[in-house]
Amino acid sequence: MAKGEGAKPIAGLLLVLNFCMYTIICGTAGWAINEAIEHEIITGLGIPLPNPFSSLYFPMGNAATGFLVIFALIAGVVGAASCISGMHHLRLWSEHSLAATASTAMTAWALTLLAMGLAFKEIHLHGRNSRLKTVEAFLIILSATQFFNILLIHSGIVGK
Repeated sequence: MAKGEGAKPIAGLLLVLNFCMYTIICGTAGWAINEAIEHEIITGLGIPLPNPFSSLYFPMGNAATGFLVIFALIAGVVGAASCISGMHHLRLWSEHSLAATASTAMTAWALTLLAMGLAFKEIHLHGRNSRLKTVEAFLIILSATQFFNILLIHSGIVGK
């Protein structure tokens, strides 16, 4: 058995799971951005915007929703790309493909942790709908599973 071959099936399952969750995050965050664009504040010519107006205004959620949705969408896209890179690494399973896969996985994990912090802030502020709760829950779960994914990817080098 080659170096770290025992971790390949577990890493493959975790990559598929992460890819599905990142795709769901992208879809839900995209929906929230679409809702915000469709329900923007419309003012007439010469009428000033409301005083507490933010360019990240979202008709659902609370004050942290705009930041959460944008960072969740970025983390979802980068995370899905890192899963694709990870599947390519599983196919080759060599030191040459490890560097690219590990760097994209760590970048995705860092962005997921950033979005998870915003999810915690949104949970603390209350006032959100079920779709935003789904994004929050998936970000919290993905912060752990992406970390285990990084560990499994590196286990190929540490093996026999």
